[in-house]
Order: sequence, then structure tokens, then C-alpha cells
Amino acid sequence: MTTMTEASVREFKMPDVGEGLTEAEILKWYVKAGDTVTDGQVVCEVETAKAAVELPIPYDGVVRELRFPEGTTVDVGTAIIAVDVAGGAPAAPETQAEAPEGLAVSEAPEAPEKKPEGRQPVLVGYGVAASSTKRRPRKGPEVPVQQASVAIQTELNGHGPAPASPAAPAPASPATTVQSRPLAKPPVRKLAKDLGVDLTTVIPSGPDGIITREDVHAAAAPAEAPAPVVTQAPVTAAAAPTASYDAARETRVPVKGVRKATAAAMVGSAFTAPHVTEFVTVDVTRTLKLVEELKQDKDLQGLRVNPLLLIAKALLVAIRRNPDINASWDEANQEIVLKHYVNLGIAAATPRGLIVPNIKDAHTKTLPQLAESLGELVATAKEGRTSPAAMQGGTVTITNVGVFGVDTGTPILPPGEAAILAVGAIRLQPWVHKGKVKPRQVTTLALSFDHRLVDGELGSKVLADVAAILEQPKKLITWA
Repeated sequence: MTTMTEASVREFKMPDVGEGLTEAEILKWYVKAGDTVTDGQVVCEVETAKAAVELPIPYDGVVRELRFPEGTTVDVGTAIIAVDVAGGAPAAPETQAEAPEGLAVSEAPEAPEKKPEGRQPVLVGYGVAASSTKRRPRKGPEVPVQQASVAIQTELNGHGPAPASPAAPAPASPATTVQSRPLAKPPVRKLAKDLGVDLTTVIPSGPDGIITREDVHAAAAPAEAPAPVVTQAPVTAAAAPTASYDAARETRVPVKGVRKATAAAMVGSAFTAPHVTEFVTVDVTRTLKLVEELKQDKDLQGLRVNPLLLIAKALLVAIRRNPDINASWDEANQEIVLKHYVNLGIAAATPRGLIVPNIKDAHTKTLPQLAESLGELVATAKEGRTSPAAMQGGTVTITNVGVFGVDTGTPILPPGEAAILAVGAIRLQPWVHKGKVKPRQVTTLALSFDHRLVDGELGSKVLADVAAILEQPKKLITWA
């Protein structure tokens, strides 16, 4: 009976939803054990380094088990949910009762039968090693007990036949890792290699016996044999927070998901592309008047019409007049890549961090089409539903810091782009207009560009053209 039940259980693995990403965080489960699911039904929402994505289940059945709780970061290729396609009820209690007799280990030979049922991991380092330690074949008579204490120790508490297993879990981990390939992510393996640490000697502290970065550092810290690692690692881990972290006065937030990817991209861009930023202050009174007139235009009814719309159009016209700024630097081939299309990025602040989705082929859009695309982009970003594809392939970006009351800034280029325009707050200021000082609507624009491929003349021309259009919007017609 057990064999038939196990054969009907299918595991749904974390897919690569972001073009080569290695992990994703489970934000929310929409199902629980015992629920019936159908092919195409969304079962959970996950956040990658690029966006939040809903995952549909690819088959019908009854949820047998949720492998990870909400808030857990899971590697691509790791099973996150088990579904009984035969429609059976969850059998967790039965598994727990039989586990001490070695059934958890005996499941290992059944793993090859499940391989054809799911999509295989496509990332290097995640093939066979991505499977749970409960599915790994072990050698030696003592391995089943040792393996169970590492991979499913919560299931065996109170059931193990040998009292030494719950009483001394630490020695079991090294024994297991010595006799099989240690479980560790590719970055952790690289770290161990760089530090000269043998992973088979490291005591894992991660879920299911996975070795973490902290485990590697703890193993590399002492110069003695592996034995002192057990005593020194806890001391180091306990002492550091006491000296530098006051839980009552500080809160530490793990850097992950979109914010982690943004941080890495910004650091890479800032220290790769030589940034230059130029500024210009401009009277945009006529532009604001045109915005109010366009809001009444029947061709734009129901669309998002605001100053950003005309600023975006002004930048597109400036790029048409100075196309060399719409380019990127190919370091590998030492070439400047001139792009004959404009994917206009709009920086958006979201609860999960800064994202920069872009409007594909923005240069081909009419003003109503551009307004519609801007509206959809902003609404999708606020809902946290921006897809990874929407954030790929940008060529030039606008960041509107003025909405926060900021006059201007020196924006960092998104990786792979040559220019980014920052728009400051529009304020009523004294301005010389037609020979007299009058109150006018004024803003400051800042253009950052990659000085490897954009020299001062080109950058200045683009910024001057944008300013000229915003001061005299009729140039949208004469220069278009």
C-alpha cells in the first residue's frame, strides 16, 4: 500500500522564473495540506531578485505536503510542494510512524521513478544534489539513523530506537557528510574552495543538512582540527550579536529579493561605468499648462496625463535628435552598441524595493499610447506584479525624485544603459520672464551618463534639448 501511495505523489519544484535566477522566497501559500488542486491553479506567490510571481501547479490532485513555510528562500530545482495525483489524503502521520524503521531511507531507490514526472533543474550544481537528503542512498548499517537525525530529526523526536540520536545530534552530521556528497549551494562551495575548507568536515546548520556560509566560515576560523569547530563556532556566533546588536534598539532586516539584486546592480554600475552628471534648471510653466489642456482632450480621456508624460516624450524626442546616447558598452568585445530602439525605463519605488520596468519600443508610440503604457507600468509596479521580462532590456531611464519633494539628485545608471534622467520637484519660484521677475513653475533636471561612450558634448545636447522642449512644448511638434 505504501509503495502505491508514494508512486502517486508528485513533487512540484521551484522553477526558474527569472531567466537564470538561482533562488526565490516563498511569500505566501494559497493552499494547505489536504486541499484539492487543479492543473493551472495558483498555489503560492514567490519573490525572486527581480519580481513577485505567482506559481501555478501543473497537475490535478490533493496537496500532500507543503515542504517549506512562508518566508523561506528556496533554491531553484528544490521540491516545494507534494501532490497526490491519485486524490489520496495527506499521509504525514503514517510516514512519521514508520520512519524509525528505516522507511525514510528506503525511499531513496524510488527517486529514479519520479524523475520523468517533473521538469529537471537547468542550473549548474542543482542536478542530483538538489534532492532532499531523505532521498539519498546511504552506505553502512549506521547511516539510516544518522541521516534521519539530520534530515528529518523533527519527525523522529520521541520515536528513535536509540537514545543517542536525540541526545547527541552534533556528531551525526559529520558522519553523514563524510559518507556522501555534502549539500551546499554553488556560492557556498566556491567560498569553501577559496578558504581551503573541506566540505566533508563541515557541520551543516541549514535545513535538511545544507551547509551555509556561516558553517564554512566557522570551519575556516580555527587553525586546529575539526573538533574545536564544535566548541568555537557557537561562541563566535553568540558573542558577535552581544557586542554589536541591541535587539531593543535596533532591527535587522535580511537583504534579499529585489532589494538584494538592486544593491548588487548599483554597486556594479557605480564601480564599472564612469558616471558624469550635468544639471539644468528650467521654467516648465508652459508644460504644466499644456498638461491641464491635455487632460480635457477627448483622445486622452481615462488615461494618465501628468508632467511625467511630457517629460518622457521630451526625452524621446531628444534621443531622436541625438541617437548616439541610446547605446551601451560591451566590455567583452570592446564595442559601443548603438541601439535603434528605445526601451524607456521608469524607476518605481515599491514596498519590496526599487525596480525599473521599461516601456518596450517607446519611440514608436503616440502620446495617447505612451500615456496608456505609463499608466499600466505604474499600476503594475504598485501592485507588485511587474514581470521579470518587463525589467529586461532597458536602454535609457527616467527617475522622478520630485514626487518626494527633492530638488534633484545624481542618479546611478542601471546596468547596461548609457543615460538616466532625474526630474526634481516642480516649485513656484521667482524667475526672469520677458525681462521681468515673475513667479514661474521651475524644476531642475539632472542627466547622468556613462563617460566611456557619452562625452560632455553629447550629454549636454541631450539635456539641453529636454530642457528646451519643457520650456517651449511646441518644439514637440517642430522637432518631432
